[in-house]
Amino acid sequence: MAVDATGTARTPYRRSAGTRFSLWAVRFGWRHLVMLAVVAFAVFPVLFVVSAALNPLGTLSSAQLWPTGASLDNARDLFTNTPFTTWYANSLFFAVTNAAATVMLSALAAYAFSRMRFRGRKVGLIGLLVIQMFPQFLAIVAIYLMFTTLGEYYPGIGFDTRWGLLLVYLGGALSINTWLMKGFFDTVPKELDESAQIDGASHAQVFFRIMLPLVTPVLAIVGLLVFISTINEFLMASVFLRDTDAKTLGLGLYQLVSSQRNANFGMFAVGAIMLSLPTLAVFWFLQRYITEGLTAGAVKG
Repeated sequence: MAVDATGTARTPYRRSAGTRFSLWAVRFGWRHLVMLAVVAFAVFPVLFVVSAALNPLGTLSSAQLWPTGASLDNARDLFTNTPFTTWYANSLFFAVTNAAATVMLSALAAYAFSRMRFRGRKVGLIGLLVIQMFPQFLAIVAIYLMFTTLGEYYPGIGFDTRWGLLLVYLGGALSINTWLMKGFFDTVPKELDESAQIDGASHAQVFFRIMLPLVTPVLAIVGLLVFISTINEFLMASVFLRDTDAKTLGLGLYQLVSSQRNANFGMFAVGAIMLSLPTLAVFWFLQRYITEGLTAGAVKG
């Protein structure tokens, strides 16, 4: 108990629970409200899609946030009435192959631009910057005419083929990713290369044994970004893949709802969930590299 200057005992002032809560709400409560609003905004579409996938009626008009009489009928219809496994395999092939090839080719090009000096190096770097300023779909007419001619001479890389579309994906992904990796390669001291070369290492040994382990974060980030963009790509695939069995899952799902949007929405929701699973798996596997890979090296060069 406190005593004032006159010797009178005074009970120390204590705020009531309501007052303490009000002070907390003014200082920190708004942050929690904003966080809850953001979480609700992000979770609501996911819950709606999951609910639509479990809705036995399978139509858009009957979709609710909480389904009544949930079942797996939509999944069963998707697997039995459509070539879902073929579409899914095509999507995974394009995503995995494009990510692996882009990472390898971009790393090779970035190493050359970062460590070697040759005629046309500056022009090449400027060209990469100029190319990435224009979206790929602006050249879709020229690419279509080009592959129409190529398909006549080399049917293996024409329309409705995996390798033809893969070449288009590689051409659009190499520029920006090469520049990103080049900035990361520049952060590795050149003394490491020189020391290895003094010991007799070749450029290939320096690249594979020294550089690649040191730039693993940016390799993981580029692979993740290319994987996500490829598995979700729709425009180029819709131009090149016209046969039903050659389509990716995105094209197949669009085919389900393009003419009967209300009737097949349940199957569409199941396919959308299945399409998100590989992305979640790759993101979870590479999550430890994400922060480091996006911040280191991306602003240098």
